[in-house]
Amino acid sequence: MKPLLTLALSLVALSPMASADNIKEQVASIEPQVIEWRHHLHQNPELSNREFQTAIYITEHLESLGIEVETGVAHTGVVGILDSGKPGPVIGLRADMDALPVLEQTGLDFASTAMGEYNGEAVPVMHACGHDTHVAMLMGAAELLAANTDAFTGKVIFLFQPAEEGAPRGEEGGAELMVKEGVLDRHNIDSVFGIHISSGELMGAIGYRERGIMASVQDFKIIVKGQQVHGAYPWGGIDPIVASAQLINQLQTIVSREAELINAGAVVTVGAIHGGVRSNIIPEEVEMLGTIRTLDPDMRDQIWAAMHRKVAGVAMATRTDIELILPYSSNYPVTFNDPELTRSVLPIARRTAGDDKVFERNAVTGAEDFSFFQEKVPGVYFFLGGRNPDTAPEDAPAHHTPYFVVEDGAMKTGVELFYRLIIEYPNQ
Repeated sequence: MKPLLTLALSLVALSPMASADNIKEQVASIEPQVIEWRHHLHQNPELSNREFQTAIYITEHLESLGIEVETGVAHTGVVGILDSGKPGPVIGLRADMDALPVLEQTGLDFASTAMGEYNGEAVPVMHACGHDTHVAMLMGAAELLAANTDAFTGKVIFLFQPAEEGAPRGEEGGAELMVKEGVLDRHNIDSVFGIHISSGELMGAIGYRERGIMASVQDFKIIVKGQQVHGAYPWGGIDPIVASAQLINQLQTIVSREAELINAGAVVTVGAIHGGVRSNIIPEEVEMLGTIRTLDPDMRDQIWAAMHRKVAGVAMATRTDIELILPYSSNYPVTFNDPELTRSVLPIARRTAGDDKVFERNAVTGAEDFSFFQEKVPGVYFFLGGRNPDTAPEDAPAHHTPYFVVEDGAMKTGVELFYRLIIEYPNQ
């Protein structure tokens, strides 16, 4: 006897023409299962590059649908290949899998109590950015597409990606490693789509933006070397603290006086500064750490050039030796939505959510490693609202916090969008 879910799905597996007319019915038929998957994933979160059980969970589901599966991609990633058997485009759909070292305090019935290891320490683990919903939505889309291969042409490549939040210290990971390992080239992917749930946007709304929707990010490290001396006799040495203060002020003028902000936003932040141990000793060295965020690749290049120029100028003026390490640890490109592709799929988003729930959103200075896929092939990254209508936007819990919550009911919109992108985009 068929499981009830499979039986229900078989009843709505229709001809290509009818499938497009009954999409919402098909999505509704599997929504309870999508919610069940999400709750399981939320209760069993795993940190970046450690998504071992998550990968097994996804693999078993895809294999049960008859989808070809590759495992161990970029450490723990899972890639599913679904061939319609007909010529057509090869489209990638991506969901990130990892959780964060956060102690959950949501009070949800399916709250996480999991523990993991981060930088050698035992830490609580929580899906505090909604990646559990991303995986569940893509699992749902895979189920519908596997049951309706007559409804689309070409191939679908399901990209279940580890380590979006960043690989552990000393490791590679995430979308960058998947690209490096050749997943896009190996499968000849033509375009790629991703969805990120948002706790601040209304449940079921879809946000988009052409060109830069999330910022590039590059961390930097600056080492200012002087000559240590007694604080009472500063003329006998070279003060790296004064030089560092001047350099910080100079770095702030890049955005405020040099960047053409009417074209794209940018941020240069010094987030840490360390130097000295006593009030009466001018130290030998000061170290600074910071981050650069830009929404346009040309502006990123402009800021990099300006930073090198500022460093050289301050070093000469203060007689210090200054080393700029850029990028230092993080180096993500702009999450750049291909304009032509974005315009092509907007009608699909509107059919999914309704005209009144599809909006052009402002860019954000957070970063996303989905951008590595978009560097290689055209891609579009959507935001999906997950906020309960009874919660005011200003009261919505922020991402990466212990109180992060999104509604189960939002996921059906994401499942439908993924599904429609495959069966409708080639015919746009």
